[in-house]
Amino acid sequence: MDAITSLLKFLDTPMTRPEMFGWFHLLWLGITAAATVLLCRFGKPKSQSAVYKTIFVTAIVILLFEIYKQINYTFIVKDGAIVTKYQWYAFPFQFCSMPMYVQLLCIFIKKGRVRQALCAFLATYGLFAGLAVMLYPSTVFIQTIGINIQTMICHGSMVAIGIYLLCSSEIKLSLRTMYQASAVFAIALGIAVLLNEIAYRVGIVETGTFNMFFVSPYCEPSLPVYSIVQNHVPFPFCLVLYFIGFTGVSTILMLIAMLVKRLAEKKKKAVAADAV
Repeated sequence: MDAITSLLKFLDTPMTRPEMFGWFHLLWLGITAAATVLLCRFGKPKSQSAVYKTIFVTAIVILLFEIYKQINYTFIVKDGAIVTKYQWYAFPFQFCSMPMYVQLLCIFIKKGRVRQALCAFLATYGLFAGLAVMLYPSTVFIQTIGINIQTMICHGSMVAIGIYLLCSSEIKLSLRTMYQASAVFAIALGIAVLLNEIAYRVGIVETGTFNMFFVSPYCEPSLPVYSIVQNHVPFPFCLVLYFIGFTGVSTILMLIAMLVKRLAEKKKKAVAADAV
């Protein structure tokens, strides 16, 4: 029991809550940028086997850190005794949890439309969510060093994998790809809405916060921008606006990728013409 207590205390090692653009935040921005560059440069993005090995390793790392997070939010040491009290707000089905599940699915699904749709989701919606948190982590930092590292690895990997997939031959840089990605997002959003409804019906919301994708009509609005909409618009229309908003930003990222690719191709052709 003493060993378990010591382990739980270690997993809950405290730190001063990091500040936005403080040393901890800047450190992980640098690590994310370096990992993205190295992955795209040396990760053989044109090799299908290399792409899926990368996705596999990333999924396992994120899964292990998620297990740690769930242990940390379930068991606490109080007055020398182990107390079990699950923090429902940490239930692993937030929008930023989706890449973990999608990556795991990619590993087991054979090449085809479904796997392309999953990769398209990671390269657009996943990239958007990762960038949003990495650039503006105002609500994710807490006073536990392990959880702060976990959230930076999770969201930083979303950025790295998203850009890596955009550079790979697995993702077609076209607006048609967004239809595939949006289908995955719609399914995930539907599951989140269902979980929120179940949590409300069984009484979880009465004793704790259960707000998957931050769209539950039974919880206090907390998501930036969307919280304003949620206070003034009927719930079904809120979901439509939520879907449109996330899809719109993800589509912009796809358009940027398409533009970068076009510019790179023009530069390559210009260099080839000069060589002749």
